[in-house]
Amino acid sequence: MNWLDISFYRKKYWDYSNDRAKRQKLKLPENSIFAKRVADEKRAHLLAVPEYGRKDIQNHLNAAIEWLLSAQRATADDGVALGYFPLDIEGGWKSSYPETTGYIITTLLKFAQQYNRRDVTDAALAMADWETQVQMSTGAAQGGPVCASEKQTAAAFNTGMVLDGLCSAYEATKKNRYLSSLEQAALFLCNDLDSEGYFQTNGNFVSQEKIKTYTCLCAWAMYRAGLLLDSEQIKGAAIKSVEAAMRQQQKNGWFAHNCLTHSEKPLTHTIGYAIQGILEVGVLAERMDLVCAAETALLATVNQQTSTGFLAGRLDNNWKPVSEYACLTGSVQLSISCYRLALLYGKTDFIPLANKLVDFVMATQLLDIENEGMRGAIAGSYPLSGEYMSYGYPNWATKYFVDALMLRKQVYDG
Repeated sequence: MNWLDISFYRKKYWDYSNDRAKRQKLKLPENSIFAKRVADEKRAHLLAVPEYGRKDIQNHLNAAIEWLLSAQRATADDGVALGYFPLDIEGGWKSSYPETTGYIITTLLKFAQQYNRRDVTDAALAMADWETQVQMSTGAAQGGPVCASEKQTAAAFNTGMVLDGLCSAYEATKKNRYLSSLEQAALFLCNDLDSEGYFQTNGNFVSQEKIKTYTCLCAWAMYRAGLLLDSEQIKGAAIKSVEAAMRQQQKNGWFAHNCLTHSEKPLTHTIGYAIQGILEVGVLAERMDLVCAAETALLATVNQQTSTGFLAGRLDNNWKPVSEYACLTGSVQLSISCYRLALLYGKTDFIPLANKLVDFVMATQLLDIENEGMRGAIAGSYPLSGEYMSYGYPNWATKYFVDALMLRKQVYDG
């Protein structure tokens, strides 16, 4: 670190000021229920034990699905609210978020098919229709929460996540409007790759290093699109992206340049993105070298959890925990790849590691609370005051929790 870098100290000051302002808001009467939850989690975290008391997995799964549907109903359109953040905005619900609405479509369609929920299918396809309406003329998806077209700025990663949902919508309906939109998005991503295989358009909402290794998750959606469009160009671009990500992997499995903000201590969230992108492209392309690379990183990551299933939200290049909070999104993302390796390749040693991560996250989910913004949701951090999406419930945490529970049930129920 450059100790003369004024921007570093400025950011520290604003982070502190922002956290202090939020802590003051916790004292307001209208935030009393949320404030109690924040205090309860801090107390449990100090004791190094989450508040166990789980019911059966189906109850947790159903509650998470209902929260995602509530997050869609809370917006003025058919997108899904970025999340519920009662200290940030009146009413708590933020505007629709194109990026994560994209891959929520895939989750909801899988759930709807498995449980014969036509209402969930309808909600997911309304999201897909909305994505086609807000898609930029270039085929890209915008960065950040939804805004007017003249204020949109493109982001490659966001485009990949929307592409994932459009692929799923097309597979479910065979409607040409989804095929047209997914082709535009896939071609944007192909054209955005530089000669080395890295996406150039990282957008305005992350730090501006040239390389963002986690964006290789886009390659999974690209490969899916390539199969649907019978396009060797698109599939080849997907392979190029994951091979570029592989060049960032150290011998111990850790990935460089792999965070939204602090590449020297990446979030388990972005570690999970990189692992899933490499793994799933490896599966589709029948590239066992990619599968093995993902497995190496995954095992090194999940082995850092404690006996309770707590996994620090940031890990350095020696896999040492460097945060005192858990990034719950990252924990369930990693469990997903564990279950996938068990289901696809018989790697059953990953099952107890995944179960412990999921059990920890499950124990933080509230099922019996009147507040619709909190009931069934998964927080950004544990405790809620942690650095990642602090004091709130981002929609993608709950999305990945649903994915993890459905895979867990598949592992045990077939």
